[in-house]
Amino acid sequence: MTPATPHGPLSHDAPWWRHAVIYQVYPRSFADGDGDGVGDLPGITSRLPHLADLGVDALWLSPFYVSPMADAGYDVADYRDVDPLLGSLADADALLSRARELGIRVIVDLVPNHTSDEHRWFQDALAAGSGSPERARYHFREGTGPDGALPPNNWRSVFGGPAWTRVSEPDGTAGQWYLHLFDDKQPDLNWEHPEVVAEFLDILRFWLDRGVAGFRVDVAHSLVKDPQMPDWDERAVMAGSEGEAAHANLGPMWDQEGVHEIYRGWRALLDTYNPEGDPREDRILCAEAWLPTQERTARYARPDEMHQAFNFHFLECAWRAEDLRAVVDESLAAADAVGAPTTWVLSNHDVVRHASRLGLPVGARRPNGIGPASRQPNADLGLRRARAATALMLALPGSAYLYNGEELGLPDATALPDHVRQDPAFLRTGGEEIGRDGCRVPLPWEADRPSYGFGTPEGVGTWLPQPLGYGPLAADRQRGVPGSTLELYRTMLHLRRTHDLGVGGLTWAEGYGEDVVAFVNAREDGPPVTVLTNLGAGPVCVPDGAEVLVASGPLVGRGVPTDTTVWLV
Repeated sequence: MTPATPHGPLSHDAPWWRHAVIYQVYPRSFADGDGDGVGDLPGITSRLPHLADLGVDALWLSPFYVSPMADAGYDVADYRDVDPLLGSLADADALLSRARELGIRVIVDLVPNHTSDEHRWFQDALAAGSGSPERARYHFREGTGPDGALPPNNWRSVFGGPAWTRVSEPDGTAGQWYLHLFDDKQPDLNWEHPEVVAEFLDILRFWLDRGVAGFRVDVAHSLVKDPQMPDWDERAVMAGSEGEAAHANLGPMWDQEGVHEIYRGWRALLDTYNPEGDPREDRILCAEAWLPTQERTARYARPDEMHQAFNFHFLECAWRAEDLRAVVDESLAAADAVGAPTTWVLSNHDVVRHASRLGLPVGARRPNGIGPASRQPNADLGLRRARAATALMLALPGSAYLYNGEELGLPDATALPDHVRQDPAFLRTGGEEIGRDGCRVPLPWEADRPSYGFGTPEGVGTWLPQPLGYGPLAADRQRGVPGSTLELYRTMLHLRRTHDLGVGGLTWAEGYGEDVVAFVNAREDGPPVTVLTNLGAGPVCVPDGAEVLVASGPLVGRGVPTDTTVWLV
């Protein structure tokens, strides 16, 4: 079996972002430096040696900007400052400086689809009234029906409920409606307005001048809406429990052609920060875009737009050998067609952690959160498959993203009571959707300390409660322990770099059976690495003469058990 489009190797000196391993830090949940129960920038800085020891190339920080935290920081009130809950600009500079000392680049989240309703622009729009220039920066519309009492159209929010909220005008009368594809505290910006375009170019410059290596762009496919804003009878789902159906029919608020011109302007700006064209100095853009096909996703990573786009098709792939081979083929072919690297990702702050997700029956609908009354995953099976899936992912050419805590084998927190949940998806749907809190629980660092070392000894606890099962998974319980998930990740990242797997060429290997994902990753020079992921019922024999570089789980003699991945030379 060969790929639909053969994928050849790149040179050893390819730009860093074509083969990097990038680690996502969710600031509220990584490490708490001041003991208030919420993670912060000083806490992250204190734990950067963990990331250096792990062997990642860069970290991506979820939002840390000034925010009322209606959506955990994805509702931004000031893009040029740090929320006091998470630190200060000086703390951000200190983090960037320390990361640079450790050889780690820093990518920051950018949220351009919407601001907070507490952003200065939106407050000015409310005060200025109907028809004002201030309102033109957002999507304000007159209502329909008697006295404009009905929304301008029937669009629904991703978080549940209508996507429109009516405002009171300065004189106290009921007035216009504004669009919010997410929470009502997240009004959508009007990207047809030149002031919006100019403002975000200036925001990019602000953070580039402080030394960031690039930007992950939140809901990158949503900025431009169909100007007619026609009715659309489906819910505006970006990702969630509906699986592929969640983005099979995009609707008039997603993936409009105008977004690409915006990103061409951003790319042109970023390129000015590397006038010599040194591949080590590239500043990058990565799109978060949930789209129905690999080809649509790849359009965001064309040579004059973004550098990368998240490969959610891989994340959503069922744990079946045939499906995995197909998604790898499609991913490489689509990315190669536009000259971009593909990205590989299994977990992030918006989905159930793959150590839990893969413990559910194969082919089950991907849940948007797991609660106490939900079908519970098989923890042992989920972790075994998660380790095998990560070993498969890290052996593929391209760039890989890790989510904080997955190197510890953390499962979702599936027993959180309703009263502690904070995700607006849970709150706006009245609990119909469990939401994303389970994947955002603070990390365990030291098993015998309060809050498992997440905060200070005298701290007040954690903003979401940590399960008792997190204690044995704490970093200090795994560091240096052969066979632990942490040591498996460290070994794989070291070997990935040693064998240049990120810039290798991929061909499928034959003779292992339909239930084995088997491929060869070959670089320009040096021995190729053969990768076997066994999804069958019985063990698969390691070929005679082959040396095992790493295995995601124990082997049985020379046999690779089910749900196990090995790298061979």
